[in-house]
Amino acid sequence: MDGNGRWARQRGLPRIEGHRRGVETVRKIVEASGKLGVHYLTLYAFSAENWKRPAAEVTALMGLLQRFLRSETKELVRQKIRLRTIGRTAELPKPVQTELARAMAATAHFTEWHLVLALNYGARTEIADATAAYAQAAVAGREDPAACTYERLSRYLYTADFPDPDLLIRTSGETRISNFLLLQCAYAELIFTPVLWPDFAVDDYQAALMEFAGRERRYGATGEQLGQPAS
Repeated sequence: MDGNGRWARQRGLPRIEGHRRGVETVRKIVEASGKLGVHYLTLYAFSAENWKRPAAEVTALMGLLQRFLRSETKELVRQKIRLRTIGRTAELPKPVQTELARAMAATAHFTEWHLVLALNYGARTEIADATAAYAQAAVAGREDPAACTYERLSRYLYTADFPDPDLLIRTSGETRISNFLLLQCAYAELIFTPVLWPDFAVDDYQAALMEFAGRERRYGATGEQLGQPAS
């Protein structure tokens, strides 16, 4: 969800105004996901590297997150969306942790639609945490290092309960993944759009999904093997 700061700068506004507008976009995209058949929506809300930003901006972002959780839980319940998180959320401010726990408890019984917030998340940190947990399991005799596969290691990732992403969309014209779900996105389709996140509309979202639907996904095989026309 990139481009909040640039959106604000282009309008001569404080960066936090861009983040506030970005929250409005989150609401629209979450609601649209159900209508468009997206059962798992993961939003990169706060990275492990974002702590490097000015303290005032970090504080404002945490406040926005807290207010979002407090105000949107009823809407998540209405839409029967389960809220999940990935990342080191235990390092977030206590008030944010409290709101997260409340929202996740209120939506825990839903099974069809999932909103996953990546908070204090970094893929390299996730990989380090997963390998440490796998090593501990091996020492305890629950894992055999000689038999390690990605499938076995993935049980220790933050996303162990989620399917791997099919599509990654990055807004604002940047063409990098920025430490987001590096292992899980090994076979994801990537779409980079110049639209800044606060301006990212449902039509842009739908256009990305339509582009994704037209792509050929081979997972290392040939199109002929998968019964797809030669390209």
